[in-house]
Amino acid sequence: MIKILLIAFFSLNSLTGFCQTIPKWKITDLVTFYNKPSDSIYIINFWSTWCQPCVEEIPFMQKISNKYADKKVKLLLISLDLYKLYPDKLKAFAKRHKFTANLVWLDETDADIFCPAIDKKWSGAVPATLMFNAKTGYKYFFEGKFTSIQFEQELKKAIEGNR
Repeated sequence: MIKILLIAFFSLNSLTGFCQTIPKWKITDLVTFYNKPSDSIYIINFWSTWCQPCVEEIPFMQKISNKYADKKVKLLLISLDLYKLYPDKLKAFAKRHKFTANLVWLDETDADIFCPAIDKKWSGAVPATLMFNAKTGYKYFFEGKFTSIQFEQELKKAIEGNR
């Protein structure tokens, strides 16, 4: 009987795969996160499930960010999807696309408020990426899809603190 229960437990556990909890943040949570002192280099990528360029760039962002993990590089994916996708459909999407980076859902609907809180030039289009190194004061905001080469070049600048 115990063997059957253990087999059932491990079978169900393996089916869940992507078990990451997806927190729900307001823009104030993100700004607090963004402004905290840290010696890490953060890449905050704003994306949506319906945005094909977003979904295309996340795999290489994850791979390159992991390559520089020893430099304290951390990738945070901020979903701008509709509430009806949070959390179950968003979690399933992330699992299907093998997203391994930390994932947050932004619980905001007014882009006129949350976009300028990130960067005054942000139109609200996705993908959009913010890179920052609080230790050196480096900050870079990019609206649009990176190529893997562009992304790695910009990440190297963030690591070095050059802008």
